[in-house]
Amino acid sequence: MSEIPARASEPEGPSGGPSDGAPFGDAVWQSSPPGSIYDYIKVASFSIGPDGLVDQWSLRAEQLLGIRAEHAVGTDPIEAFVDPDLRERGQRKMAEILDGREWTGVVPFRVPDDGADGGQRRRGQRGLAEVYVMPTRTEDGEKAAVCIVVDVRVLRSIETDLAASQAIFGQSPFGFLLIDPELRVRRANQRFASVFGGTPDDHRGKGVHDYLPRAEGDRVSATLRRVLETGESITDMHVTGFAPGTEERRHWSVNLYRVHSGSGRPIGVAWLGTDITARREAAREAAAARRNLALLNEAGARIGNSLDLETTARELLGVVVPGFCDLATVDLYQGLLVGDETPPGLADGSAELRRVAFSSAVSDVPFHGTGERVKLGAVHHYPFNSPCADALRTARPRTVPAEDGGLVQSTLAVPMVAHDTVVGLVQFARTKGSEPFGDRDRDLAVELAARAAVCIDNARLYRREHERALILQRSLLPPGDPEASGLDIACRYLPGNAATGRPSEVGGDWFDVIELPGHRTALVVGDVMGRGLRAAVAMGELRTAVRTLAGLDIEPAEVLSQLDEIARGLGAPGGVQQATRAARRPREADLSEVYLATCIYAVYDAVTRRCTFANAGHLPPVLVEPGESALMLDVPPGLPLGVGGEPFEEVEVELPEGSLLALYTDGLVESRDHPLDEGLQAFVGALTDPPAPAPGRHPATTAPHAGTQRDLEDVCDQVLNTLDSHHAEDDIALLMARVQGLPSESVGDWTLPREPRSVGRARELARARLLDWDMEELVDTTELLVSELVTNALRYGEGEIRLRLLLDRTLVCEVWDSGLVQPRRRRARDTDEGGRGLQLVGLLSAAWGSRRTPRGKTVWFELPLPGADTQLTDPAEALLSLF
Repeated sequence: MSEIPARASEPEGPSGGPSDGAPFGDAVWQSSPPGSIYDYIKVASFSIGPDGLVDQWSLRAEQLLGIRAEHAVGTDPIEAFVDPDLRERGQRKMAEILDGREWTGVVPFRVPDDGADGGQRRRGQRGLAEVYVMPTRTEDGEKAAVCIVVDVRVLRSIETDLAASQAIFGQSPFGFLLIDPELRVRRANQRFASVFGGTPDDHRGKGVHDYLPRAEGDRVSATLRRVLETGESITDMHVTGFAPGTEERRHWSVNLYRVHSGSGRPIGVAWLGTDITARREAAREAAAARRNLALLNEAGARIGNSLDLETTARELLGVVVPGFCDLATVDLYQGLLVGDETPPGLADGSAELRRVAFSSAVSDVPFHGTGERVKLGAVHHYPFNSPCADALRTARPRTVPAEDGGLVQSTLAVPMVAHDTVVGLVQFARTKGSEPFGDRDRDLAVELAARAAVCIDNARLYRREHERALILQRSLLPPGDPEASGLDIACRYLPGNAATGRPSEVGGDWFDVIELPGHRTALVVGDVMGRGLRAAVAMGELRTAVRTLAGLDIEPAEVLSQLDEIARGLGAPGGVQQATRAARRPREADLSEVYLATCIYAVYDAVTRRCTFANAGHLPPVLVEPGESALMLDVPPGLPLGVGGEPFEEVEVELPEGSLLALYTDGLVESRDHPLDEGLQAFVGALTDPPAPAPGRHPATTAPHAGTQRDLEDVCDQVLNTLDSHHAEDDIALLMARVQGLPSESVGDWTLPREPRSVGRARELARARLLDWDMEELVDTTELLVSELVTNALRYGEGEIRLRLLLDRTLVCEVWDSGLVQPRRRRARDTDEGGRGLQLVGLLSAAWGSRRTPRGKTVWFELPLPGADTQLTDPAEALLSLF
């Protein structure tokens, strides 16, 4: 009986001494290592003496039955633990046991009502115990018994746990490992063995480095040690490795947690692994699809915001680098960039291209691709047999082989195809260390190149239309520097976006300087509302109409009235007449066919320095008098051309000598950032302030006021720079004129009575004045023509006759009278005695005509000055040519 305690005593430690004050409930039988099976089944024992009473009671019995040794020793176990209705049977069994028979069975028991207070079981609690009774003998040879007791419920629980454990290891679809504290596999299930080969027993004793690469094995080992030391579980740790016999990279999701023995001591780490290779691949595919979709959305938002070819190419590279590739270039056909009508299309791929864009996330140096290195902006071509030329030729993407020792490992050459037309080539490249291009990347590259190609082709078509409209518009503006009698002229015209280099639709702004008879000049500035080719065409029609009406020498208000009719006719199918009829009934015209324009028309007389203004909804002119600040003239604005229904007013202003007159369009003074009022004030201020001295010019020559004599070209430049006209949102037309009136000594003005001798007097006055001007070569011709005009005034006119000679760039002679009948030139027959005077005037003069005046009419002719390019006609030859 030495293996069984003789009496209730304090638990002993491994050395046989006290167990260092271990709590009563945690006592163990002996010094066997913790973690054995007995920790789980909790076997208890007690012994029965020859008298049938308990004489020894173990600590395990105290824990299992909840009765202390002092209460159990000396009691009858049948009376203490068995129900009354089973005691008789129990006494018979006890007698058999004491008689030397072994017995094993299941015995129901209850904790006695007088059990130990403070026990783990409540008094009266019932239980079921499996008992193994072995007969023994005392030192005196008397028969006794040792009883081994196990709680049946604990056994059933262990059986259930073992079945569950076996199900997990044997039936789990996940790889299951039990790893001991030395990080060796203690147990593996069949699922794990099916992946890594062999049977589950073949994996016993292996470490993580037997399954994983070195770096990954080191990481997992450190994690296992951390779980063992801290007890913290690890969830969804991703592990990467290779299955035996394959080069395919596999991915697992691993959960780790520490496993304890029944006594709570850590005995290892449980490893539960799931193969997530397919899930990772699906997640990567989904992430790639989301990335590609986001890239396409970004491309749709960022590419094509400009109608400039180079800008669109740079926008494409701004989207793909570094989100899609590490380096990229764009080459466009040189023919597209220089404005060829027909792009090369599906040619042989060797046409000249220009590199218009390059972007790199790793280096500022373009990669080689095929052939020699191409610099940004350089014109080049690809060899016929190169992959890039093949991509251009076939309109299909091609893979460019990587260079040995180069930075690039994968390159795609993708043609830019728009409307079945190849416009260029884009190359996408990834450097070593990045993932090579796949089929999905190839499809995305084609889509990105196609979107950019459509935008580039649209920009090309738009630029072509813009250039055509701009050529048309410029062809309708005055060529060169306009000249006018008594005026120093300077002008500027800036089409929209000319300063920024971005193409935009042309506008309908125009200006004109028209020379009129009598050294008068018409100054015109107008603006057709709207943009594009139609606006430019409408502007050309209105400008032509203005010049035609100015040639009729009618009043400015009447010119605008006629222009208003013409503008309304531009939007009517039947032209001006149809528009005039439609004006008498309610109009329901399509607004897209309505043309509106603003225009200011001014006629300046160099002799009187008076200027007559008429305005059709245009901005007011600005006048700068010598020594004064600039001011806006109060000219009634009127309605825009094309509206109709209201007459136009005229305002006559005397312009001082040396004053500055400025006419302009709204593009100069209005923009998104600056309202019209601020722009007008800034324009007035710019004309008032003196310009900065030009390079090489001494500052002392710069005048303190705008009215002083300064170069008009400098004034124009100062105005454009001051007003920040580089916003280029609208066309800008600026016409500036400095008043230089005709000197009094260059004017001869006489009034003649209505009598025949006035003809001779007119010849004498003309001869004398020409001789004073040293114009002796013009005397004979002038006398002859003056005689003809004064004679006509006497015969067909009324009132006094006024003769005026004007000397400027040409000699102009005017004869005034009060008659309203305009002279009409006709061809005289050979038998007619008269009717040849006006024919003679037309033959001998450079130009002649007549115009109405407020008090009659004026008939005039013009002669070139001696030494001019125009040769004078001999009067004798002219007279003979009439017969």
